[in-house]
Amino acid sequence: MKIIDTHLHFTNHEGLEETAREIGQVEYSAKGLMKEFEDANVVAGIVMMTPGDDEDRSIEDSIALMLGEDEPCCLMACVGVNPIRLQENNDELIRIEKELNKKNVIGIKLYAGYFHYYVYDQVYDPIYELARKYNVPVVIHCGDTQSARGLLKYSHPLTIDELAVNHPDITFVICHLGVPWVMDTAELILKNPNVYTDVSGLLAGNKDHVRTMKDTRLFVEPLQQGFVYANRYDKILFGTDWPLVPIGPYVEFVQHIIPDMYHEDVFYKNALRVFPKLKSLLNGK
Repeated sequence: MKIIDTHLHFTNHEGLEETAREIGQVEYSAKGLMKEFEDANVVAGIVMMTPGDDEDRSIEDSIALMLGEDEPCCLMACVGVNPIRLQENNDELIRIEKELNKKNVIGIKLYAGYFHYYVYDQVYDPIYELARKYNVPVVIHCGDTQSARGLLKYSHPLTIDELAVNHPDITFVICHLGVPWVMDTAELILKNPNVYTDVSGLLAGNKDHVRTMKDTRLFVEPLQQGFVYANRYDKILFGTDWPLVPIGPYVEFVQHIIPDMYHEDVFYKNALRVFPKLKSLLNGK
């Protein structure tokens, strides 16, 4: 089965390499990532650029720097948005639009909770106009934040409801199933035709931890309850949040919590519908 990882991190952002070392089974390098892709039959990955990763160089240059000249480029990206810079400097919007013109930039990423703005704040209105203009989805961090400085009222998935209603012609993706608010996310993908979710980052750690949690009923059942309630497996995207977790064991975990009959949709086909530029970039992979 071919797999698209719709949510990973692979930049020179401070802390990612350290996180990989702490986990102990993830080699945070082009060689390490490509080996994990090969072993898990991942044919493409979408890198979530955080604001600052792409401030001094283009996304293409950032990815090329990390990959090196000898590695095949099966990585695409979502350009990250910093609403503070967006509010203070019109050059930020120009930069984001310039990136959206690059062939391998296929979406926009908002970091709700990390930045203390609701996603329906008018500061983001120009971003939604760009999403509409370039026909790309807006991927939004929802749920818990890694930083204790994050504010959860801004990252609660229910904030996406107002956004989806106000912009019915834009596709929105709720990251991380909105954990811990899984049932809220389930209701949102059921109610709103333009809202999807990914299953990245539901847990972090090495393969032993992933496999332990896979067998922990009280951890798995709330996730499955959300899936059953929504019954919209056409609205769920596979993602890992690599390097927070090794890819192979995480594939096994998601295969365990998603019914077999929906694996091809969740792991591959749904991504092609949510990210319109992706199909042509894959070149038959």
